[in-house]
Amino acid sequence: MSSPQRAAAERRDSVPYETVDLGVLVIGAGAAGARTAIELVEQGVDPADVLVVGKRQHGDAHTTWARGGINGALGTHDPEDDWTVHAADTIDEGHHVNDPQKVETVTRRMPALLRELDEWGMPYSRTPDGEIDQRYFGAQSFRRTAFAGDHTGESLLNTLVGRAQSLEIPYRENVFVTRLVEADGRILGAAGYDMDTGGFLLFEADTVVLAAGGYTSLYRRHSSRDDENTGDGPALAYQAGARLMDMEFVQFHPTGMVGARYGDEWDGRLVTEAVRGEGGRLYNADGERFMERYSPDQMELDARDVVARAIAREISEGRGTDAGGVFLDISHRDRSFIRERLPRMYERFADLGVEMATEAVEVAPTAHYGMGGVVVDAVGETDIGGLYAVGETMAGVHGANRLGGNSLAETIAFGQVAGEAIADRVRAGDPAADHASDVLHDRATLHFGSLQRLVDAEGRHDPAALFDELRAVLWKHAGILRDEETLAAGLDALASIRRRASDLDVGDPTSRSFEFAMNLGFALDVAEAVLRGATLRTESRGAHARTDYPDDDEAWRRNVVVSRDSVGGMHLTTRAVDEPSEEVQVALDAGFELDYHQLE
Repeated sequence: MSSPQRAAAERRDSVPYETVDLGVLVIGAGAAGARTAIELVEQGVDPADVLVVGKRQHGDAHTTWARGGINGALGTHDPEDDWTVHAADTIDEGHHVNDPQKVETVTRRMPALLRELDEWGMPYSRTPDGEIDQRYFGAQSFRRTAFAGDHTGESLLNTLVGRAQSLEIPYRENVFVTRLVEADGRILGAAGYDMDTGGFLLFEADTVVLAAGGYTSLYRRHSSRDDENTGDGPALAYQAGARLMDMEFVQFHPTGMVGARYGDEWDGRLVTEAVRGEGGRLYNADGERFMERYSPDQMELDARDVVARAIAREISEGRGTDAGGVFLDISHRDRSFIRERLPRMYERFADLGVEMATEAVEVAPTAHYGMGGVVVDAVGETDIGGLYAVGETMAGVHGANRLGGNSLAETIAFGQVAGEAIADRVRAGDPAADHASDVLHDRATLHFGSLQRLVDAEGRHDPAALFDELRAVLWKHAGILRDEETLAAGLDALASIRRRASDLDVGDPTSRSFEFAMNLGFALDVAEAVLRGATLRTESRGAHARTDYPDDDEAWRRNVVVSRDSVGGMHLTTRAVDEPSEEVQVALDAGFELDYHQLE
């Protein structure tokens, strides 16, 4: 053995870890990750060469909290709807900074993919003649949101997990991936640890798929579980050298739970848009149906950014409730209708002592979805060869504001697209897929050494407390309304947190403090990208509202791209947006638009 080889072997022995050798590693076990893995195997990839890893138990992912529905132009009720109108609605809602090619990929594929899910056993709600039912959702020109009551995400994930299990796709639970390993612009694998045992793990993989969700849990009020959507996917990609885009665009859903009667654990939890899609009405504390002032044609079903800002204005001008919210009322519908169409919402509020058939619920905006994410090409591949990103981890589909019902659609469509592309790569055989095993293990050993030094560190700062402080900073300084002074103060506050994060009090890898320390490392980069992107974009567009630049600016029909420079600093540039296809432009020019009053 040569001296360099001996030195490398000694370094590996200094920090013990398990090595898992495979073809494709999928990080994230929600709908996007599951659908990608399913497509790989259905395209002929051996299940033994695929592994899906998740931070939680199998089937327990944020997808289950997407309740209202999934879009696809089936035309069940409105036969004049088609994929081009769906694309036009998506681009209009995204304020024309979407990637038109990615929009078309989703909208073209979704009708067939909805029917495929039906074949796999998805328990859709049905029309009287047995067709897949579809409902109105905000800013959609036609009824194109397919649904399973108000538990669509849960039913979707159960369907996908069942399909994956029938294909014998391997899955490993309670795995936290902490670093991607790349060399010379190509992915080599990923490092992490087992959250149950604390043991370090190295995944040696030809291809890695990031399907790890978004970043809205980095806000104080949010609609996610606290330990999900903490920015893992975008941060892993960015720290490995991939670019991010559109990070300043954070959607605040109009209707998150608020009020002492619900308790702190429910603060910010989503009240699905399906409540408004089924006719729910918004009232201020004075009993006024205030959307008549802001959007008399689309009312409560206008775009999410419009409704969220309207609610925020009502509250700021003193017409909100004592708890800082407004009222959402669907009591004009029959109890039987509510229980059939909105069963989970009805049960949740009934358990909290609220009868939706006779009284309103209190709501206020909550951070809900990050439109930004990793820059990918037409099939989901990032700047790093062999590294893909799908679902909420990727950027491009949603532009400045996501159309309701498109999140689940994106996970399914790009899961299929990425799966097809990776299967082609596997079949073709990639001569560059030599793992450069010594490089992989040496870099992993350095990373595990840094993690080992963090174990039982007795610093001055609690990672959970710093994480909560970061959440408060984003809520205060990069919330629904922003300006230059507020954003600058947010960057200063973030820098202070980053300095203190180098001196943490941390337990062993099975502890919550260790998990928070890992989350904090991701969150600092993602939060900085949000604040810097919002500072650079000197206009208001979609979910990004600058009070010092209240209008949109045609010169800003561009995307903000975030990259890591050679010394580890954050570098921002912009790039022009492509034009839509002729077919979609025709639909845009036609000016289709939902008329709320069709519901009445």
